[in-house]
Amino acid sequence: MTGFFGGSGQPRPKLCPSCGTLVGATATRCHQCGASVTFSLAAASRSLGRLMPTTSPATYGILTFSCLLFVVSLLATIRESGFEAPGGGAISALMNLGGISGAVLQRLGASLPLPYNLAQPWRFVTAVFLHGSILHIVFNMWVLMDIGPQIEELYGSARYLFIYVLAGIGGYVVSSAIGNVSVGGSGALLGLIGVLLAITMGRRSAGMQMLRTQLIRWLIYILIWGLVVRGIDNYAHAGGLATGFILGKILADRPPATPEERKRAHMLGWGAALVVLASFVMMILANARAS
Repeated sequence: MTGFFGGSGQPRPKLCPSCGTLVGATATRCHQCGASVTFSLAAASRSLGRLMPTTSPATYGILTFSCLLFVVSLLATIRESGFEAPGGGAISALMNLGGISGAVLQRLGASLPLPYNLAQPWRFVTAVFLHGSILHIVFNMWVLMDIGPQIEELYGSARYLFIYVLAGIGGYVVSSAIGNVSVGGSGALLGLIGVLLAITMGRRSAGMQMLRTQLIRWLIYILIWGLVVRGIDNYAHAGGLATGFILGKILADRPPATPEERKRAHMLGWGAALVVLASFVMMILANARAS
């Protein structure tokens, strides 16, 4: 068929996954940036990207993973103690709807006081993706989908994932140092707000000033909410916010522009993903040994 329509039947040129330059069909390295066309982190990211949404893939990946873990933890809770209707007043019942057993959360990797976390360091990571109730995960995922895509577009998916994971870890380092037992992505989400706050500092444009004012208003609301409602980990919020602010000052607030920047970004993103994967593998192995 190819011969009938005049085609050559030969392999076609392809694009370098790192810089986008057109390279030969049989080339193994890009003549422009030197990246491997087949076995680089950029190539792996490009292959994985085909399985993810075209816009905000890291945000949707975090959303999906967090929701799957919540379903797993909810099913484990129901299997152990059955589904109990929340008691108390209307607000208390709403807060505790679909509540996850503390024992289940601890097995799945809740953040514990610092001596326990140092002995089981994966808890600094696993706790970021666990949630304690339906309202808890709904609120956190709503905030994630509200601000996550903007930051992912600004920094690129790889660096955005790095920011989210590292801010979450920073939050639980502070929380565990205080002695709290906690779960949730709030620290990581406050890290995203910290990144935006760092971007707006020192910029005098009307848009940046308006965004900074809105962010400060958000932080005031979150602080008041944390002081009024019991069970909210304000220390994880503070640690995540500080970590995000520092990262916002260090990282350039634009997508990677050069092959070197793209390579470093892919290393950060894949490093964060491997840390998350390794943390959950360590949690599973620890539970297997305990049983």
